[in-house]
Amino acid sequence: MITISMDMEQYDCPFIATSDDHDVTFTTLHWDFNPSVDQLETRIVVDGEDRGALSNGLSALRDHDNMRDYELLSKRGGAAHVRTAIAETDAMATIRDHDGYITGPFHIEDGSETWNVGFDSPEVTDTALAGLERNNEFDVVSRERLRLDTLQRFARNADAAATLVEGCSDLSKVERDTLAAAVEHGYFDTPRNGTLENIADEFGVSCPAVSKNLRRAQRKVNERVVDALDSLR
Repeated sequence: MITISMDMEQYDCPFIATSDDHDVTFTTLHWDFNPSVDQLETRIVVDGEDRGALSNGLSALRDHDNMRDYELLSKRGGAAHVRTAIAETDAMATIRDHDGYITGPFHIEDGSETWNVGFDSPEVTDTALAGLERNNEFDVVSRERLRLDTLQRFARNADAAATLVEGCSDLSKVERDTLAAAVEHGYFDTPRNGTLENIADEFGVSCPAVSKNLRRAQRKVNERVVDALDSLR
C-alpha cells in the first residue's frame, strides 16, 4: 500500500471555495461515495472564527452550485455539524479511476484541503498523480509505502490512537499553547535548555501561572498516554 498525504486545491469543491471566502474550516467525521448518483456524502464539522463567520460560511456552503443536499444537524457557538452531499469533483473522479481509497480524514482551511489517500502500487500512484495534475493544484506532503506488519499495527491500535487524540482535544487553548512553548524552548530537554521564565515572558504571565498550566496539560496528556499504552496490541 502506498499512502499519500497532499495539500489539494480543487476548483469545483464547495468546501474549499467556502473556506477560501469565509473564516471557517471543515473536518470530516464520516464520508461515503455513492456511485449510483456520482456524489460524496459526508458528515462534517464546521468551525467558524466566530458566530457570524460560521453563519456566513454555512450559507455559502449550502448555496454552492456543486452542493446537492445539505442538512444542519447541530450548531453551538462557533461550531456546527452538517450532513452534505456534493457532486463528484474532478479530483475525486481521478482517484476513483485509479482504484484509490481514503486513508484518513479531510481537513479544509484557507482554500486548500489535506487529503490522505492510498493506492495499491507505486505505478498506479504515479499515474494517478499525473492525472490529478491536469485540472488540480496540489503538493505531495508525504509519500510512504506501508508494509503489511505496519498496516496490522495501525488496524489493531486504532482505539489507542483515538485515545491519544481525545487527550489532546481535552487540552484548553492555554494549556496547548503552554505545552507547545515548553517543548519549543527545550524545557523538557536533558540538560534543560528552557526555563519557566522563558515561557512566562512569551505569554506575558507569571511563572506560577505557567507552571500551573503546564502541570494541567501534562496530567491530561499523561493520563491518556497511560490509557493508550494499556490498549496497545
